[in-house]
Amino acid sequence: MDSSIWSNELVELFLEVGNKNANSFWAANLPLEEEVHSGASVEQRATFIRRKYRERNAGKLLLCSLMPSSVCVQALCAAVVLPEVLQTMALVFSGADVMCATGDPASSTPYLLAQRAGQRLQMEFLHQNKLSDFPRLEQWSESTSLSDVSIFMDGFLYISTGPAKTTPDHMAHRWCTLEGGFLSYYENERSPSAIGRVDVSEVVSLAVSNTETMTGAGAVFTVELYLHTERVLIVGAETQETQHDWIQALTKGFVPSKVEGLVQRDVELIGRLHYKEGHDLYHWRVGWFMLECSVLHFSSGEEDGEEEVLQLKQLQELSKQTALLFGEDKIQVLLMVEGGRTVYIHGFTKMDFALWLSAITLAAGTDGNALSDQQLTKNGAPIIVDSCIAFVTQYGLCQEGVYQRPGDPGRVALLLEEFTRDARNVKLREKEHQLEDVTDTLKSFLSQAEDALLTKELYPYWVSALDEDNERQRVKKYSTFIESLPKINRSTLDAVLQHLYRIQQCSNLNHMPSVKLASVFSSCLFQTRGQTPQEIRVVHDLISNYITLFSVNESRVQQMERENSFITRWNEKKDTTVGRATEPKWISPMGALFVCVYVCIDLPACFRVSPSMRSTELAETALRMRNVAFRADDFWTTFEVIENGELERPLHHNEKVLEQVLEWSALDCPRSAFLIIKKFTWAKTVSVEKDQRQLVKGDHLKFSDGSSKRHKFQDKYVVLRAGKLLLYRDIKVRRLLLFSFIYCHINCNHHGVSVHAFTGVKKRLSNSFRKLKYVRMARRLHNCNRMDRAPPEPPLLHLPGNTSVSGFPRL
Repeated sequence: MDSSIWSNELVELFLEVGNKNANSFWAANLPLEEEVHSGASVEQRATFIRRKYRERNAGKLLLCSLMPSSVCVQALCAAVVLPEVLQTMALVFSGADVMCATGDPASSTPYLLAQRAGQRLQMEFLHQNKLSDFPRLEQWSESTSLSDVSIFMDGFLYISTGPAKTTPDHMAHRWCTLEGGFLSYYENERSPSAIGRVDVSEVVSLAVSNTETMTGAGAVFTVELYLHTERVLIVGAETQETQHDWIQALTKGFVPSKVEGLVQRDVELIGRLHYKEGHDLYHWRVGWFMLECSVLHFSSGEEDGEEEVLQLKQLQELSKQTALLFGEDKIQVLLMVEGGRTVYIHGFTKMDFALWLSAITLAAGTDGNALSDQQLTKNGAPIIVDSCIAFVTQYGLCQEGVYQRPGDPGRVALLLEEFTRDARNVKLREKEHQLEDVTDTLKSFLSQAEDALLTKELYPYWVSALDEDNERQRVKKYSTFIESLPKINRSTLDAVLQHLYRIQQCSNLNHMPSVKLASVFSSCLFQTRGQTPQEIRVVHDLISNYITLFSVNESRVQQMERENSFITRWNEKKDTTVGRATEPKWISPMGALFVCVYVCIDLPACFRVSPSMRSTELAETALRMRNVAFRADDFWTTFEVIENGELERPLHHNEKVLEQVLEWSALDCPRSAFLIIKKFTWAKTVSVEKDQRQLVKGDHLKFSDGSSKRHKFQDKYVVLRAGKLLLYRDIKVRRLLLFSFIYCHINCNHHGVSVHAFTGVKKRLSNSFRKLKYVRMARRLHNCNRMDRAPPEPPLLHLPGNTSVSGFPRL
């Protein structure tokens, strides 16, 4: 031994303490199965030593270590003057400060106290540990942040570095240490200098591979570290346990303690990203994101910031877009819309953005044959089910023998493949898809899912319920079985049964009562071969008693009936319109139309329009979905555009959108009509007038009274003055036209009058609006009182002060 190091006192100290006494403290709570054995590898020994001495997960907990530091100081001062050095060791290793102030002017440190008491071994122990800094044991409790404590790890890892991701074949076996916030790697455990070093605080994203990666040296479990410098460091561990230990240590090095709740889950991908969401879509912030299966957790990291969650399987929109950052650089951003909320993200580098884009796209996609593996609607049903139901409701509700006619197997297989690839972006269209192919796609999906919708485990119970002769008692049992289904099975069953219930409501048109539907769907819902009378009876009961089984309230039932009425009315109008092309409209499973709506000059998007939705609600919904900020005084308005884009009019804020859309079937070219949402600048000008009676506006306009089916327009000069609309044959002659004196109220059908004004144009959906100033006046006189007026009394349309022409805001 080197006598310059191993003094007599140090040797005596080691003999006094010994392995047995030392382990009585360091391994007091060590389970037998965690003890290291003689055949353990170097890496296993390193892990054991780290956990034993750094993490102290098996050490003895002294009572004084849980008390204030002044108590530890008193205990240490009392121990150093006695011969029992083991007590001093336990106190120091529990966090007592070797260099604390004793309060004794003559002996200001514990070392001086021991010297005065003549305790040589105590002096040697305190001397050897004078620079040691052992955190107190309570800092390691579960409720305390590990990120506040210096993290140390070492062991062998496989390392691969480069400007981009390097192939695993080029990973080298290196001795690695994590200390002081730096990950260093060496040629071997005896190398004095590091080959490379990474500042862990420079990590922006950490990706975990939960499957083995084959390398030239064998299978390893990898972790990818993406750095600010467009560099990727890949480290690999031989076991998942070692990989997990390094993940925990590395994330503590760059994830702040305020969001360390994200680290405590099974991390697949974690890091920081620029994001904006919710009501503040103008300012980018830095937040912390963590991907766990198909759930994206994120937090701002601020004191009052709460952790938020996006269910990626239920995203309504997922798209990569280009945006301007600070009005200068173009960047790639990822848009996610879920449950009416919108989140944009972009990375610190192109590499980490590509990482997050790939991971989120994969997590949001279809990754299996089970119901839970599918892309879902906001109601929790698979999109493939929702889309097929929507198409069949629109185009098959009145179709005789719907669901009985077979589709083409090739086209059905292709549709299933498209939905499996990306259901969110599959759009079923009347001219591109056959009704029979869609019905077979729905049936095939339900039949081929990993588990039956009604579950095979519950099959005996469904059938045994038929032993009850009383239908009400059977329904009670069915309700119990439905409650025991997995959540996604219940949501999907709700959608399917509601659809079949609506189909049988129109059995007078489609000749498909619930018995026939049960015969078709029993083998799909139970996933059995063939059909049995018992299965058919169960499904028949489920369809017939849908309202009771899913507690559908009366208002919802009435709405379903109204929606069915709208759908059949639409189909009747299509059938009576001979030789007219009709643009397909999409019906949701709830019966509301999916209508294409333009927002300003943007591309169209489909919005669900229920029979009760009014134009104001549609405008606000569309603006929120497109992330357009608006105020009440902006006068965003829904415009109806007809006549191949030649004419448009603003819908009144109380006008029901669906009723007007259904009127398009009477046009010469219904497919040319559409809705657009934009600011109504003229209304804003009028609203600031102090006295609407002082407003005077006149111009040349096109006029039609609706008497011609071709809507022929004539040139007229129109003056809006003092709440009256005056029509002149010619501006020069100033001769007033002879029309009825009509009081016009907003949507007052009981007065028998409807006035529509078209004042703008959008030609072929171009990027700007050309003000052609057309006006169409459609007069529908049913029971209105006509009051003939002879000249010189000017014929006019009178607008009382508290009303307006339909389509214009209240003045």
